[in-house]
Order: sequence, then structure tokens, then C-alpha cells
Amino acid sequence: MNYFITSHGLPIHVSDSGSAKPAVALLHGYLETYAVWDDFIPAIENDFRIIRIDLPGHGLSGTAAVNTVDFSAHVLYDVLRKAGISECVVGGHSMGGYTALAFAANYPGSTRGLCLFHSTPDADTPQKREGREREMALIRAGKMAQVIAKGIPNMFAEENVRRFAVKIEELSEVADVHDPEGIIACLEGMKQRPDRNLFLSSFDKPLLFIFGEKDRYISPEAAHELATRFPHAQTLRLLHSGHNGFIEEPEVVGERVRRFLWDSYGG
Repeated sequence: MNYFITSHGLPIHVSDSGSAKPAVALLHGYLETYAVWDDFIPAIENDFRIIRIDLPGHGLSGTAAVNTVDFSAHVLYDVLRKAGISECVVGGHSMGGYTALAFAANYPGSTRGLCLFHSTPDADTPQKREGREREMALIRAGKMAQVIAKGIPNMFAEENVRRFAVKIEELSEVADVHDPEGIIACLEGMKQRPDRNLFLSSFDKPLLFIFGEKDRYISPEAAHELATRFPHAQTLRLLHSGHNGFIEEPEVVGERVRRFLWDSYGG
């Protein structure tokens, strides 16, 4: 079932599917919509209720002046409350992982577990903030197509770009309809996000990291360091994936996430 709610004065596009059993919220990444999970959810929809949203600034949802990850977390809480869900596992891809972390930090009593797909608790480095400023300048200059043409293929391992050419084209077409001002607001929000390392060190719920060995945004060395930094976390390292492991190796990721969800609910 797809519908809209109003949260903080914005229309928010929601997908509510799966069984009426334990819930999981899946949050998409930068330049994506909730449809990015379409091919993944069959792995879990028979056992879990799945809530997805177009995050503020993306897809059919509205945008704030700055879409901070904490603001997006508050929006997700509104969606869950209106759906009658008091707690869930929250999973997020890349930018969605920043929002998932913000949700867990703001609403610990509503968080059953946390799954970070190709995401980190780190704040932006100065170099990363400069890169976001360059993207904002391009978008303001009417060159969002240039940002998309580079960004979407780079989410896949170089060896997978040809194999996923149709998916890349599909994701690029979806990204092309985003409101440019909403995307700028999300870039600014990611620039402003706080470091969540201290929070994650004390996080006492189930935690799963998913990394790709061919990721062009999070290097294998950085992924290893993160796994070492949080020894209480479970870690799945995908040998043949870039930044989109749930698309590039869906069977492996689906099986691991399904087991993690059951573990999070004591199953």
C-alpha cells in the first residue's frame, strides 16, 4: 500500500507492505527513492512488515529548507507512529544510514536494531564537505544531470557497471525527476550531520554493517577500521559489490539481513 502523510508540514510518500508481523524501516540513499528497495524486499516481505519512505527532498516527498538527518529521523518517527508501529529495526543505505543512526539516537525506545548498508557514523571530512559544495554549485547552475551521470554509476563496483547498465539507467531516470532544491537541501543536511561514533559505541541493540569490497566511497581499509572500531557489531563484507550491495549481491544480502532481523526480534 502506498500513501501520503503530512509530517512537519511536508507531504511524505510512504510504502507499507509485507506481513503484519515485526516491522523494519528501509531508508534509501542520496539521489534514490524508496523504489530502490523493490528488488530486495521479496527476501524479507513474507516475514516482516516493511515501511519505506521517500526521504525529504527526494521522490514525491516535500522538502525543508535544510533536510538534516535528524529532521528526516523525526519524519520517520511520525510515519511509524501513524502506522501504529511502536518499534522496528531501522536499515539505511548510505545517506539513509545517516538518518537511521539519527533515528536510533533520537528514539532509542523505538529502535529494535540498526542495519547500515554502506554507511558510517562519521561526520563529513573537510574534503567531503567541499565535494558537496561543488555538487550544490553544479545543481544551482542547472547541471544536476551531470551530478547524476557521475554519481549513479559510481555506486556500483567498476566490474558491475556493464552488467547493471539497465538498473543504472533506471536509477538515473528516477534521479532526474528530483526537485533540485530538495537535493541541495539534502546535501546541506549531510554536510551538517554530527559525528555519531560515541553514540554507536554505546548502542546496545543488534547492529549490522554491510560493506562492499569494491566500494568507491567507503574503501575496504575504511570498512575494516569501522568493523574494528565497533567489535559488538556484526559485519557482512561483500566481495563483488560496490556501494549498492543489496542490488549487486541481493541473495547474499537478503539472507544475511533476514537472519539479522529475526535475531533483532529474538526469533
